[in-house]
Amino acid sequence: MAQSGRREPAPAGDICAHRRCTLGYSFRDATLIPHLALPHPGRTAVRMNATSGHHVLPVSRLGDLFSALRSAGWNLAGPRIRDGAIVYDELETAADLPAGWTDEQAPGKYGLKKRGDGALFGYVVGPHSWKKYLFPPTVRMWSATKTADGMEVEVPQPAAPPTAFIGVRACELAAIAVQDKVFLGSGFVDPVYKARRDNIFLVAVNCGQAGGTCFCSSMNTGPKARGGFDIALTEILEDGHRFLLESGSERGERLVALLAAPAASDADRSAADAAVARAVSMMGRTMETSGVKELLQRNYEHPRWDHVAARCLACTNCTMVCPTCFCSTVEDVPNLSLDRSDHVRTWDSCFTSDFSYIHGGSVRPSVKSRYRQWMVHKLSTWHDQFASSGCVGCGRCITWCPTGIDITEEVREIRASDGANT
Repeated sequence: MAQSGRREPAPAGDICAHRRCTLGYSFRDATLIPHLALPHPGRTAVRMNATSGHHVLPVSRLGDLFSALRSAGWNLAGPRIRDGAIVYDELETAADLPAGWTDEQAPGKYGLKKRGDGALFGYVVGPHSWKKYLFPPTVRMWSATKTADGMEVEVPQPAAPPTAFIGVRACELAAIAVQDKVFLGSGFVDPVYKARRDNIFLVAVNCGQAGGTCFCSSMNTGPKARGGFDIALTEILEDGHRFLLESGSERGERLVALLAAPAASDADRSAADAAVARAVSMMGRTMETSGVKELLQRNYEHPRWDHVAARCLACTNCTMVCPTCFCSTVEDVPNLSLDRSDHVRTWDSCFTSDFSYIHGGSVRPSVKSRYRQWMVHKLSTWHDQFASSGCVGCGRCITWCPTGIDITEEVREIRASDGANT
C-alpha cells in the first residue's frame, strides 16, 4: 500500500483494505501536515556486520558496561521481572536484571521459574517487545486549540531521550529491521519512529537457550545476532561466568575499548558458539518457509481457516505482542470545555471489527476473515509490501494466545492438504 495521499490498488488477497494499516494517521493528515511525511535521509550509526575481534568480560564487570553507557549519556532499558513476567523497563544497574530466572513457554502458557545458576539472560522473550519504545502505543500527533481568531494547530516536535536497549535478541533485531522498512523505507518517514530510532544504542544478547514456542532458526533470524547491533553479548556459564563481547559499530568499538576488556581466547569463542548451538537444538517449533508465500495465496478458501476461526477469540493479543505489527488508528480527543482537541495515534489490530470498517460496514465481519488476513499478511503479502516476511519466529503470538493457536501448526496443516477447499 502506498504511503501517500493517493491510494494504490492492493495486490490480490490484500494486506490491508483499511488505510489505517499505514503510518497511523490518515492520508489527509499527511497532506495537511507535511511534517508528518518527510523523506528519509538514512542512518549510519549501526553497521550490519561486526567490525572487530572478540573480547571477554567477567560477569562482575557487566556493571562497568552499564556505567560506561550512563556516562556517555544513555538511559538504560532492558529486562526485569514485574507482575510475574520478564518485561522491558528502565534499568539502573546490572542488579536489576532477572538473575537466576528463566521462562517456560508453550501455546497459551507462560511462567517463570528459578534456574540452577546465576544467568542474567537465561530466558527467552516476554510479552514486551522493543516496539513499545520505537512505535509507542499512544502518541499525540497534533492538537487544535480554539482561539479568538479561529484555531491554532500545534504539532509537537518528536523527541526521545537517548536510550540503550539492553538484551536485544537476534529475532528482535530482525523485527526492528522490519519496522525500519515500514516506517523509514517506504518512501515517507514516520517522524516519531525516526526520532526514537535515531536515538538508541543496541546491546544484543545471543541466545543460549530457546523456548517452547521459538522458531527463529526457521525464519533465519536467530538465535545468533549477525548484525544491526552496537555490541553483542554471549553469556557463558561454563568454567566461569563471563560474556563474550563483539562490536558491530564504531561507537560499539569505542565503548569496548573504554572497558579495556581482554581479548577472548579460543576456548571463550568455542564456549560461545556452543551456547548458540544449544539454542538451535532447543527450538520448540519449526516452520517450513519454502513457498509459503504462494501456499497461502492459493489457499484462501482452505477449510483450515474455519477450524482456526472456531478457536480464535479475536482478542488481539497476537498483534499486541508481535514485534513487527504496525497497524494503528487515530482519534480526536476533545477536552471538557470543548476548546481543544488532541489528535492521538494508538495501536490498533486487524482482529477488531472496527479496523476494516468503511461506509456500509466492515470489510472483514468474521473472525475467519480477520485471522486469515493477519496470517496471510504476516507470511505472504508482507513480501509484496516490504520485500520480506513479517514474521521473525519469536513465538510470542503462540505463547500469548489464550487458546494456544500456533501459527506454525496452521502453516503445516494447510501445507499438508494444499489445494483443499470448501
